[in-house]
Amino acid sequence: MAGRWSYPRNRVRMLLLENIHPAAVERLEEAGYTVETMNGALDEDDLIEAIKGVHVLGIRSKTNVSKRVLEHADRLLAVAAFCIGTNQIDLEAAAEHGVAVFNAPYSNTRSVVELAIGLTIVLMRDVADKSAAMHRGQWNKSATGSRELRGKTLGIVGYGAIGSQLSVLAEGLGMRVIFHDLSERLALGNARRMRSLDALLAEADVVSLHVDGRKDNADVIGAAQFAKMKPGALFLNLSRGHVVDVEALAEAVKSGQIAGAAVDVFPEEPRTNADPFASPLQGLKNVILSPHIGGSTEEAQQAIAEFAAERLLGYLNRGDTTFCVNLPNVQLAEVSRAHRLLHIHRNQPGVLAELNRALSAAGLNILGQHLKTDERTGYVITDVDRDYDPEVLKVLRDLPGTVRFRMLH
Repeated sequence: MAGRWSYPRNRVRMLLLENIHPAAVERLEEAGYTVETMNGALDEDDLIEAIKGVHVLGIRSKTNVSKRVLEHADRLLAVAAFCIGTNQIDLEAAAEHGVAVFNAPYSNTRSVVELAIGLTIVLMRDVADKSAAMHRGQWNKSATGSRELRGKTLGIVGYGAIGSQLSVLAEGLGMRVIFHDLSERLALGNARRMRSLDALLAEADVVSLHVDGRKDNADVIGAAQFAKMKPGALFLNLSRGHVVDVEALAEAVKSGQIAGAAVDVFPEEPRTNADPFASPLQGLKNVILSPHIGGSTEEAQQAIAEFAAERLLGYLNRGDTTFCVNLPNVQLAEVSRAHRLLHIHRNQPGVLAELNRALSAAGLNILGQHLKTDERTGYVITDVDRDYDPEVLKVLRDLPGTVRFRMLH
């Protein structure tokens, strides 16, 4: 599906959902774009209706951009996830429609890490239950079961941006750190890599989960894994809700195998603050439940807004796909004294040759050209002299394999 070939800024429609920080709106409007905002998430049918005529969509974690939504998105150029995860977006379908998807993989890292440290301390000291008892008028001063972080072993499952920074802070507090990750990761400080998840679970006093939301990670922690943890260990999940079997976690807490847990993400989450919430973890001793607030600090939300907005502007204004999660990444400078042609196509033989033959037949002088491919998609950026008839470019939309073509000037 080849899109329109030119998008003047004053005709680009941007729709931001889910209370995205106003810093994003400010930056996009400052660049000359008009931005519409909506407070909550939209379900699939409502999003299909809202996305008609929209060129740029901004979401957080509760809006699902499905294949069906993308099939109805008649003008969509890009989706920005103003969060870390992109599992709420069908990335393959987006690539098939030439829709670039961006996220903010690092902007809320510190906020999540600080919450993980704070929750670990609170769980170690049974603060939540003691506080609830105080509110009921009960005084229960006791050291029984209360422990320091110092000298305890923290097991981090997933050693990416968040896991590795958590490693550094935990070690600074005197914890011993071990981690497990399917990818090769550089161990920071004195952290030690564990070759298997089972080995980590057997050794850790605290297990903190920081894996991504890919489908393969569904129920990566379940009854079998809880049984392999040290009796009385603590468990934290600040990653994605579907990666933990919450029924199994509830049973592990009830049996005493797990002495306490903190959960910030859930398999099913309310779309708005007005919707009800239910979980088998409710009411359990030394279990802290929070409403997906790991990255919800003013600092993190502003940083996310600014980062994702800049990624969108880079793509719209110069075709830059740096940090794009579903198209080949190409870093580009501003267009200078030239017109830039952006051609997204299926990765199949002969497309670049056909593209250059069409440009040559039209008499265009090529000033510079970039090609980047992945296993599914090719992305060609061509800068040409301005002296040509724009009508000749329409042939580029009809080249075999073309997904989307547009021009910047």
